[in-house]
Amino acid sequence: MTTATAGANRPATYRWAIALILSLGISVLWADMGFAHAVTLGDKGYIQEITGAKIIPFMYLGAKHMVTGYDHILFLLGVIFFLYGMKEIGIYVTLFAIGHSTTMLAGVWFNFGINSYIIDAIIGFSVAYKALDNLGAFRAWFGVQPNTKIATLLFGFLHGFGLSSKILDYNIAEDGLLPNLLAFNVGVEVGQLLALSAILVFMARWRATPAFARQAYAVNVLMMIAGFTLMGFQVTGWIVA
Repeated sequence: MTTATAGANRPATYRWAIALILSLGISVLWADMGFAHAVTLGDKGYIQEITGAKIIPFMYLGAKHMVTGYDHILFLLGVIFFLYGMKEIGIYVTLFAIGHSTTMLAGVWFNFGINSYIIDAIIGFSVAYKALDNLGAFRAWFGVQPNTKIATLLFGFLHGFGLSSKILDYNIAEDGLLPNLLAFNVGVEVGQLLALSAILVFMARWRATPAFARQAYAVNVLMMIAGFTLMGFQVTGWIVA
């Protein structure tokens, strides 16, 4: 390849990384007071007012939550960042889904919540943790590599508590609670599959560019910063509150 050809192709190799960086930055900047699990006022009023089983609406709310939940998207991106086989991706995504679903359902059903500031700070940390893991920081700093599957499952539990805590704050009606929770969870998983599909398409095209390795380092550094920023928002809010 000539120097001229390489120079002509260079902008294309950077476009994917730039698009990802901008999308991550916009997600954080547009976050409502830094609350990744916040529910819009319209959805909040709907949840508080309805009674009885409302399967389709709660499926929609669950899917909407996942697709617009930037903390989930960032964590999923970190989890599959260096995974190439669909079987391996499926294992990690399933572990996250099991964790997320278990604590979301159990937390609401047994009326057990965690302070929203604290749990969302932990969720922000999960994003930073995964970015540091992708950068090889733990092996370099401590000489050990944490079990990535166990970490994904544990952080899945924590992400689920983040959602259950918000649902409890809105006093969802007991009439139709179980079917509504199950419908919401199905919606969350549908939303997760939609988000994951978009991420995989993006990653496939980006990985095909010559500059992926160099850009991957920069993007994971940005993810780490975003995770600690989200964590800082929540800790500050907890102190002020």
